[in-house]
Amino acid sequence: MPLRGLGRLRRCCDAGRSLLPLPLPLRRSSSSSSSARPNQASSGTALTAEEEEAVERIKSSLFKARNGSVEDLVRSLGAECSEIRLTSGVADSLLRRFGDDWKSALGFFQWAQSRGDGYAHTPDACGRMVDLLGKMRQIDRMWDLLSEMHCKGLVTVDAVAKSIRRLAAARRWKDTIVLFDRLEDMGLQRNTETMNVLLDALCKEKKVELAREVFVVLSPHIPPDAYTFNIFVHGWCSVRRIDEAMWTIEEMKKKGFPPTVITYTAVLEAYCKQRKFRRAYDLLDSMSSQGCHPNVITYTMIMTSLAKCERFEEALSVSDRMRSSGCEPDTLFYNSLINLLGKAGHLFETSKVFRLEMPRNGVPRNLVTYNTMISILCQYGRDDDALDLLKEMEAQSCKPDLHTYQPLLRLFLSRRGRGDAVDHLLSELVNKSGLGLDLDTYTLLIHGLCRVGETDWAYRLYDQMVGSEIVPRHKTCELLLSETQRQNMEEYVERIRNDIIAFGLCP
Repeated sequence: MPLRGLGRLRRCCDAGRSLLPLPLPLRRSSSSSSSARPNQASSGTALTAEEEEAVERIKSSLFKARNGSVEDLVRSLGAECSEIRLTSGVADSLLRRFGDDWKSALGFFQWAQSRGDGYAHTPDACGRMVDLLGKMRQIDRMWDLLSEMHCKGLVTVDAVAKSIRRLAAARRWKDTIVLFDRLEDMGLQRNTETMNVLLDALCKEKKVELAREVFVVLSPHIPPDAYTFNIFVHGWCSVRRIDEAMWTIEEMKKKGFPPTVITYTAVLEAYCKQRKFRRAYDLLDSMSSQGCHPNVITYTMIMTSLAKCERFEEALSVSDRMRSSGCEPDTLFYNSLINLLGKAGHLFETSKVFRLEMPRNGVPRNLVTYNTMISILCQYGRDDDALDLLKEMEAQSCKPDLHTYQPLLRLFLSRRGRGDAVDHLLSELVNKSGLGLDLDTYTLLIHGLCRVGETDWAYRLYDQMVGSEIVPRHKTCELLLSETQRQNMEEYVERIRNDIIAFGLCP
């Protein structure tokens, strides 16, 4: 039965239409080659060889029909993949790899459930599909799928939570409340957990006053918990109404829920965003006097805020205040400090923190620490020092990733005559680190090579990227087309023009 009062709130919401009923990189002189990491199921277990082959065949079929409708994708799979044995591992691996490509994901999803061979999507797979459709603003399709899940008894709290968050993000306030009001029709409970999902979704979209109205209606029927009040504290702080946040903390205490460091950190962050650091320090003192001691996350946030305001000496002093309170800085704290000091041009202080302060305090460096330092050194043209850090990572058994190499590649590509250095880095990236290139790295390389006149090399990388079923960005195609036209590379020009049409990249 709908709760009294929610109907009035739904009518007051400014909403839209209501819901219906319920690969390897190319070296300069090498030929194209590729490699793929093993696919994994949701449990982390590697897929079998048969399952990996199924994943690749399905991806290939979808890629061929990528410019068609969802129905075209379903037909393509039906024509080319009907004999494939589907497993939940194959489905999960594919749904994870589609990224934001909702059309391919939905084409696969619909084809898989229509096969009639005994395969059935798991609730987790359904929830993932619901979330992707909501994320990409395919709200009507999301609701259709949720209704199908309800008919099959597959609706879970997680799927509903994702739907509520996506509806709120799409500013469908009325529909967000309607979905919560119909939970019992779907076999779920309207309880503290689901109420918190609704309130949190509204507050995250800065509809805190509406969330408060909903809470007033629901609270006589559904008891709040500490998380309920924390949602409102964060919500009021997000709309810069700190007085209401502090009032909520007092209400929280009266209900028997002592505020935690998470509660106070939200208020501290709001003060810092408004550059009211004196009030932030006063609240820190008040927290300690109440026995609620700030943690390293609290201090990291304050330090980051100070550094953004270029109050660097004060930011550095935060670590002293941490230690005096018995709270030791961790790797995340120092990573944030190094990043902000580097961006502010304080290279000496950055190196001091990295080389002296972290070892002195026994704080280990991780991949992000090294990546941040390498990026900063490249920003200042210190390529030798950056390369030394790359060697140090190897000695420390800290495996680089693509973010490690990208600043170095960008630096060498900005200098004419450093093609050998780029070639060496790519070889190391593949042969030593076992990495493959992604869209961002391909884009970086192709654009950089075009700028220094290495058009042929840039085209070979482009050819490999397309061969790896990575769709290039429009600006990449346009740049490479312009460069190949300028150098009368007619064969390349024709291929790129055809790709622009095939990928649907025409403006």
